[in-house]
Amino acid sequence: MNIKQMEVLRTLLATGSTIASAKVMGLSQSGVSRMLQQLEQDLSITLFARDKGRLVATPEALALGSDAENVLLAVERMTTHAEDLRAGKSGPEIVRIGLPSSMWENFAPAMLMDYVRDFPSVRIETFFETTTAINKLVGERVIDIGFLRMEGETAPSIAVKKVASGTSVCVVPEDHPLVQLEEVSPKDLRNVPLILIGRQRPNRMSLDQTFKRAGVKQMVKIETHTNSSACSYVAHGLGVTIISSFYANLYRHLPVVQRPFVPRASQDFGLARAAGVPLSIAAQALSAALERQILRSQMS
Repeated sequence: MNIKQMEVLRTLLATGSTIASAKVMGLSQSGVSRMLQQLEQDLSITLFARDKGRLVATPEALALGSDAENVLLAVERMTTHAEDLRAGKSGPEIVRIGLPSSMWENFAPAMLMDYVRDFPSVRIETFFETTTAINKLVGERVIDIGFLRMEGETAPSIAVKKVASGTSVCVVPEDHPLVQLEEVSPKDLRNVPLILIGRQRPNRMSLDQTFKRAGVKQMVKIETHTNSSACSYVAHGLGVTIISSFYANLYRHLPVVQRPFVPRASQDFGLARAAGVPLSIAAQALSAALERQILRSQMS
């Protein structure tokens, strides 16, 4: 017995005619007759008596018709539920995403405004953490997806898809003398107040080595732990900073200017999830919204 045969049984019980059933179901009369015959053979039960071209339901057909109706209603509910899942009207109670702290101010709200238009019923939880913390949260399946800087080897429990890249830039106030340069080197930053991302991070340690190789002593004015705060401090004239162009582009609305920092260094950013664990449709859609917002933020 299959779903189509149950639909034929239900329709025949309602119409009492193969001709009428064929019209309702969009089938040929012979097709309806064949499916009824096959259903009776499969069940080894006579479902309809033939009386002068009319079909008369047997008591067995009426009893099985009730069962068929329940099954078909369950199938219809499942189909509707699947449609709701695809449309974001139903689904997991919550989708969790990890983002760097520098993305909370403008990036995350714009991404979520895009997302909730299509998935209004899904609850979202955002975690703003370091790359190390996001790696850990993804690996432990505390969050579904996480945006992070790709640094070294990735644990086997985590799958990362590259979604963005950047190069090191020097961010300076728009009225700073360094704006006149086409690119900025460590020697140009001798005795210039620096705003640097906190120590013990791979990118900071690499930057320290770059200054050391150039023979330039850093004049660190402020150490901070987010790219957003570094750009804000620059905008207020507290110094200059060296960060990835990816993050600098998020803060172009501030009165600051970017200049390439040499020697050039590049950074890759990825979207991480637990390896071998399928994402829900809602989580896949949030990943897509994040990628769309990355494209907008880097092009605007």
